[in-house]
Parts: sequence; structure tokens; C-alpha cells
Amino acid sequence: MVDKVKPAGTSEEVKPRSVRVVLMALMIAMLLAMLDNMIIGTAMPTIVGELHGLEHLSWVVTAYTLATAASTPIWGKLGDMYGRKGSFLTSIVIFLIGSALSGMAQSMGQLIGFRAIQGLGAGGLMVGVMAIIGDLIPPRERGKYQGMMAGVMALAMIGGPLVGGTITDHWGWRWSFYINLPLGAVALAMVTAVLHLPKKRAQGKIDYLGAALLTIAITSTVLVTTWGGNEYAWGSVEILGLIAVGVLSTAAFLYAETKAAEPVMPLHIFRSRNFTLMSVIGFIVGFAMFGGVLYLPLFQQSVQGASATNSGLLLLPMLLSMMVVSLISGRVTTSSGKYKVFPIAGGGLMVVGMFLLATMDTGTTRLVSGLYMAVLGAGLGFLMQIAMLVAQNSVEMKDMGVASSSATLFRTLGGSFGVALMGSLFSARVTDTMTERLGPEAAQASGSAQLDAASLAKLPEAVRDAYQHAVAAGTHSAFLLGAAIAVLGFAAAWFVKEVPLRGAGPATPAGDADGEKAEKAEKAAPATQESLAH
Repeated sequence: MVDKVKPAGTSEEVKPRSVRVVLMALMIAMLLAMLDNMIIGTAMPTIVGELHGLEHLSWVVTAYTLATAASTPIWGKLGDMYGRKGSFLTSIVIFLIGSALSGMAQSMGQLIGFRAIQGLGAGGLMVGVMAIIGDLIPPRERGKYQGMMAGVMALAMIGGPLVGGTITDHWGWRWSFYINLPLGAVALAMVTAVLHLPKKRAQGKIDYLGAALLTIAITSTVLVTTWGGNEYAWGSVEILGLIAVGVLSTAAFLYAETKAAEPVMPLHIFRSRNFTLMSVIGFIVGFAMFGGVLYLPLFQQSVQGASATNSGLLLLPMLLSMMVVSLISGRVTTSSGKYKVFPIAGGGLMVVGMFLLATMDTGTTRLVSGLYMAVLGAGLGFLMQIAMLVAQNSVEMKDMGVASSSATLFRTLGGSFGVALMGSLFSARVTDTMTERLGPEAAQASGSAQLDAASLAKLPEAVRDAYQHAVAAGTHSAFLLGAAIAVLGFAAAWFVKEVPLRGAGPATPAGDADGEKAEKAEKAAPATQESLAH
């Protein structure tokens, strides 16, 4: 029997046991969304070998990413309008349907389509978790649970490749998708049984025009960052056309949102300085984190000779540091109600960590690179959950869903830009360095910048040495760009205004726009939430 709990904003104390039962269900759902791409990445060579269609390989990932990014803000708004629990359960069901269909795919075309369905559901999983936590736990108390969220992320990044490789080798690649079904069934059962939130029925209509324009804008942006410099040159007609579509659809979306009765992304939430700053910081966190996750294992495999099989373990210093720091900062926030120091410290450490990683060369040991990763991880740990907490604290309860989805969307788009821009810089520098050392013909004949340790061992010593120097030069350029972008996040952190977290007690001084919103939200919370009971 789960103890009765009053959600955020009520006067009764939240019972930790009840909250932990609900959070366990939410963490399983969150794990589903994060683990999927990590597992599938390991299985992709086997999938392509059986289904063929190597030329469509990138679309297996792109279709999922596009659907997730485009649906994220829509799921947030649906939760605000019609109730969080129903939209969250629906997103789990759609994700599981997509997983089952992907496991049964008989061609690359089918797999790409089914991955898009899976991505639609995944868009609601992360938003649902964050928004429900925002509903149930006051911001002042929310810090205690940050370590759990950071732990789920670390588990997915470390365990995903290992689990994916094991499943593919012993059960076949289809079980990389089927493994989601039992986990999803447990999450469905637990959420249905223990989570009780009020049902809502909005009077306004869904903002279909805004949703369509936002989808076009996000799709164009993601395709530009995915295709630019890879499928098409940055100056090609295709990329320039996508940029034009993205700019025009964004402008049309912003205009449409000023006229909509129930805008899918209410622009008034950006009047809060803290919310806008945290959106910027979230974008930069995504830029740094996804760039690091992509290029650190590549450096360690190509330059330091590490095995690709344990690629997830290569990131352990960064992920453990991120988890520990997130847990500590959450506890301090809960006990003190203070948080401004953490974005500043996180931004500073992120700049230092990125710069240190940019100094790595062919002589850098794994111990040294591990220490550099730990510095970056500490910076991310200070920022990741605090950014979401402050963003949610900056809006009224009725906008909790769109606030959570907007913060998630900006982090996702930051990751897309990070991978694309750092990737273009990396590839260009590798090509230039190989050409300088071997000449144009030899550089082209030596292969791409995706050689693993086993392939490198087969190369002539001169070519291998040139390639390792080229990868080191590429990672230097990529992480130097990351450090420059991180400076913007560090600068933005200084402008964050420390508004008392809801549940912290003292009233906010009059005249503070962010504080007035927090105070209004706290007063409105009891009227918009009900007990969690079983």
C-alpha cells in the first residue's frame, strides 16, 4: 500500500516512500527513451547486414531523432491541456508499438518508418517524466531526486552499448527492440497503479497550425545539422533551401503563437529571464554533452587503442562525475534553497573541461584523459538538472508541461548542432592533416575517420601514425569549438536571478517578474492538483 501524498504546492509533507515508488516507474520510462539509441547503435552493423540498404543507414537514427524532437513540445502542451497521466501513458504505448514493429521489420524502409513511430512515443517519455516530477515535488524538494535522474542517464550511456552488443550476439538484433516491451509493460503497470493526477479538459482547441509550423521548423533544423557537410555540402541548394524553410517556418510559427487561443508553445514563458537563460544553457549543455559522448570514444579507440566493445565504459569518468555532482548539488539545493552558484560553477567547469580535452594529443594517457573527462562531467552535473529545475520554477503550474518540453527541446537541438558542427570541424581537420602528412592520394586511400583499433593495426606504421595525429588534431578542433560555445553558457549563468524555489517559504519581493510567477504558481498549485494515492 502506497501512502497518500499531496503533490507540490500543498501544505502537507510529501512522503518519501510514496514518491520513490512513483519515481521508480518514471525512471523506467525515462530509461526506455535514453537506452534505445545506445542499444541500437551497437546493433546497426548486424541490422544493415541482414536488411541491406547501407545507403539508408543514417535514416534509422534520423527518423527517430526527428520524430522525438518534433513531438516533444506537442506532448508537453497535451499534458497541460488534457492531463499529464493520460498523455504519458499514451506516449509509452506508442513507443512500445514502435518497438514491436521495428523488431518485426523486413526491410530498411519499414525499419525507418517504425523507428519514426517509436520516436513519436519517445518524445512524450522524457517530457512526461520531467513534468510529472514537476507536478508532484516542489522545486525546493526536487533536488533530492536529481541523483536518480543523473544515474539513469549514466546507466543508459554506459550499459547501452554493452547490452546492445550482448543481445545482438546471443539473441539477434530484433531483441534490441523487443527488450523494450517487458520494461515498458512494467512502467505502464506501475504508472497506472500508483500515479493519480487530476484529469483535465481544456476549453480551447489544439493549436494545429502552430504544431505544424513548429514541426516543419524543427525538421528543417535537424536535417540541416544532420545532412550539412555529410550528405550535402553546406553551400548546396538542398542545405540552403532547408535553412530558408527553417527561417520562414520559425517566423510564421512565432506569429501564429501570438494569435492562438491555446498556443503549443506559449511565448509568454520566455518573458521570464530565468526561463530564457536556462533554455540557452540547456542548448549549450546538449551541445557539449553529445559532442563529448561522440568524439571521446573515437579518440580513445583511434589514438589510445581502446576496444570498441567497451565504448560505454570509456565514458565512465565523465558520467560518474556528472552523477555524483548532480546528487550533491541537488542535496545542497534542497537544504539551502540556493542554486545560483551551481550554473556559474557548472559553466566554468564546462569551459575548463572542454579546453582540457582540446589539449589531448597522441601522447595523452588514459588516466589524463579520464581526469579531463571528470572535469567536464562535473560541469554537466552542476547544470543538467538545475537547468530543468529553474526553468520549471520560472513558470506557473499550468505551463509546467510546455516548460519541461521546451527545456528538453532546446537540449535536443543543442545536441544536434553540437554533433553537426563539431563533426564538420573534426572531419575537415582530419582530412587536412592526413593530406599534409601523406599527400592527397595516400590520404584518400587510407580510409575514413572511422577506423577502430583492429583496423588501425593492419595499416602501415607511417599511415597509422598519420591517422592518429589526424584524429588528435580533429578532436582538438572539435573540443576547442565546444569550449568557445561553453563560454556563452558561463556568461549566461551570471545573469540568472536567484528566485526562491516554490516550497522554500519566504515570499518573493514584489516587482520581480520571475518571482511573481513563482508566487502565483505556488498559490495556484493546490487548486490544480490532487492527491497521489493507492
